[in-house]
Amino acid sequence: MKKELIVSHEDELTKIALLEDGRLCELHEEEDKNDFVVGDLFIGKVKKIAPNLNAAFVNIGYNKDAFLHYQDLGPQFLTYKKFLKDSISKKQSTSSLKNFEIQPEIDKNGTVDKIFAKDDIILLQITKEPISTKGPRISTQISLTGRFLVLIPFDNKVSISKKIASTEEKVRLRTLIDSIKPEGFGVIIRTVAEGKKVADLHNDMNLLVQKWENTFKNIQKNKIPSKVLSEDDKASSILRDNFNQDFVNIFCDDEQMVEEMKMYIEVIAPERKNIVQFYNSHIPLLEYYNVEKQLKQSFGKHVNIPSSKGAYLVIEHTEALHVIDVNSGNNITNGNSATKEHALYVNKMAATEIARQLRLRDMGGIIVVDFIDMINPDHRKDLYEHFKNEMSRDKARHKILPPSKFGLIQITRQRNRPEKQIDTKEENPNKDGEIVAPIVIVERMEETIRNIMQKDKGKLYLHVHPFVEAYLTKGIKSIQMKWFIKYKKWVTIIPRDSFKYLEYKIYNSEKEEVSGYSN
Repeated sequence: MKKELIVSHEDELTKIALLEDGRLCELHEEEDKNDFVVGDLFIGKVKKIAPNLNAAFVNIGYNKDAFLHYQDLGPQFLTYKKFLKDSISKKQSTSSLKNFEIQPEIDKNGTVDKIFAKDDIILLQITKEPISTKGPRISTQISLTGRFLVLIPFDNKVSISKKIASTEEKVRLRTLIDSIKPEGFGVIIRTVAEGKKVADLHNDMNLLVQKWENTFKNIQKNKIPSKVLSEDDKASSILRDNFNQDFVNIFCDDEQMVEEMKMYIEVIAPERKNIVQFYNSHIPLLEYYNVEKQLKQSFGKHVNIPSSKGAYLVIEHTEALHVIDVNSGNNITNGNSATKEHALYVNKMAATEIARQLRLRDMGGIIVVDFIDMINPDHRKDLYEHFKNEMSRDKARHKILPPSKFGLIQITRQRNRPEKQIDTKEENPNKDGEIVAPIVIVERMEETIRNIMQKDKGKLYLHVHPFVEAYLTKGIKSIQMKWFIKYKKWVTIIPRDSFKYLEYKIYNSEKEEVSGYSN
């Protein structure tokens, strides 16, 4: 499978699109001034104890207090508490955990009001971003994630991913990590560490230890609440968790981010750093790779299933769960054997698209899928195995139950961020009963272009809705050509799938917006 990463930075927002064989499978957005992401470490102050929930609400400097359940304290909470107190008071003078006194483990069935009180200071990690009206979810079980390893303070165990099957490889990895891990830390060896060289694992370990040292230095600054460690930016974290030999291209339209990603890949796979390329064109990066177009096609209540000759999904959201209905369209009409085989074929294509939709929308909780009825039990088993295989690329924790006697497949899927919602419907320009006449819009464009030409002799680029682009460029005697004959200067017209009908923007040769209009 060919993977491509598209990273676009515009208006203080970074959009990261993951394409698999040209199909959009994941879309992530990150604001430049984002307060936090999953994995960030903070020092927070307990604001309120909620004994009925066996939880506490913690101030981390966000407008909504973070939620900390007793089960998320972790057995070593008292050790973390002592380390934090000693570090802030300067009694702990080094980030090393060698010979640090380990405190007794807390009772796993205890209550939060017996562990800490209001205004207590705690070291914590973000595990879920704010969703709807809820604040972020946090944990005091700290882990630092690298490319091949996960470093866990105050835990001496070395654990290995269950997906590494070879006993010989497990022994090799365990022996190696035991010899290089610092005292006072535990390590989880990730699946991607299989077969890696000693130097690769050692470099990853050094980077994680450096993260812990930076955390310690920031703790000693004694600012409460405050962030003491930032997780990798979104592009780097996607590379960390997904990068493999399947990646063929990484395109980015921001030169600084290109250099940062090249430096990151040089650490984890130096022979492949040249796959990161700077994209420099007046056609926006997401438009050029049809990301905006695929977003319009992939979101909404009805989603077509590619190559299915009319089959489609109906995706409904309720308060309790998500429901997905597979509709065959008009291509399954009777009960003969060929039709039964075709039902399996359509269901498999639907399963592939559903797996993609779950990743793209980041749908979580309970999801119920109603596939086309199949009487043959072998077909139901075949569909179930196919669905599990398609979902295997999903990094979010999930569980899939076999088809019920009613033909329903139930899924639970973890969600760490708010579900992606993109409105595929455009505003009706006629909502107030009147709109600006198209000829007036065209005249306004022309007047603006003429005024710009008098001041700026460089090239001009007009970004418009695809329908307007078609209107301006249609035929030999198009409006675009008339402008060229009239002003002796060519205006490049670029269709934008994300624009409203009457919206337009004009850019100069330096990619600076010089004028625009949005109805």
